Amino acid sequence: MKAIKAMHAGRAAAIWLALGLAAVIVLAASLALGSVALPPSRAIAALLHAHAATPDIADEIVLTLRLPRALAGFASGALLSLAGALLQVLLRNPLAEPYVLGVSGGAAAFALSAMLASMPWWGVDLAACAGALASIVLVLGLARTHVWHGEQDASPRLLLTGVVVAAGWGALITLILSIAPENRLRGMIFWLTGDLNGASTPWPAMIALGVALALIVPCAPQLNVLLRGEATARSLGVPVERVRLRVYLVASLAAAAAVTTAGTIGFVGLVVPHLLRLAFGNDQRMLVPAAALAGGLAVMSADLAARTVIAPAQLPVGVVTALIGVPVFLWMLLRRPR
Repeated sequence: MKAIKAMHAGRAAAIWLALGLAAVIVLAASLALGSVALPPSRAIAALLHAHAATPDIADEIVLTLRLPRALAGFASGALLSLAGALLQVLLRNPLAEPYVLGVSGGAAAFALSAMLASMPWWGVDLAACAGALASIVLVLGLARTHVWHGEQDASPRLLLTGVVVAAGWGALITLILSIAPENRLRGMIFWLTGDLNGASTPWPAMIALGVALALIVPCAPQLNVLLRGEATARSLGVPVERVRLRVYLVASLAAAAAVTTAGTIGFVGLVVPHLLRLAFGNDQRMLVPAAALAGGLAVMSADLAARTVIAPAQLPVGVVTALIGVPVFLWMLLRRPR
């Protein structure tokens, strides 16, 4: 038994190491490539000169533009993928993704309202965070009686509550876009499709990622049991209501932090956990950290493509993730028609 556990632990560590190394390589490429290309050695030198008294233009490009953007992309992707993996366990639905419970809709409605009021970018970020939290509280309040107090299979009710709340936010977003002046529509649409162009402070998202992992990784063995059904989990001594509430809150807050940082980036929370399950299995002890690493890698890679494909112009990162995510997801459906 100990040998089997050691083998599984070694396999998980190898997967995490491979994903981590890939993320480091993409981070290095993100620092070097762009509308102004830099040699990799010069990008690394800029990191080493972070506290230089007189930074030159290359230092400014790397430290004030590319590094914060790359870290924000990694944190946002990791949070979205982690939220998707958790919601697919919570709802026992392979199509569940971070925005299904209305978190992105609430953030988008509040953020677009702030843009309509001509608030600065920090005000838009605060409004997005407030909208995401409002959506979390609304869904939690509406579903509380049935979901958190003993209903045997509360997943459909929670899912339906989130879908209805998301539809309400969608109607409000359409109203805001229809009355917005022409000179603000471009910024609103970029935010809705996912944009890292204004991501200059990645640390809140990085901290949120660390907190989310610290809260959910210890629950991974219980998540494995929960996948077998709530009745089975209860019979094996798992506190289902407590685990369910923790998973919901962590997934929702992770999605809220990602949306506040980068707007609504689609397909990451849906496709990345699926690909990892196909490749490595569905052990949550391995999958939860791997989902965070792979999601961060995916968004950082997509943002690199968004900055370089038509440089010096830039694409919204959400467009790139959708263009890649749609065919990948269709391939998965065709490969596994069940």
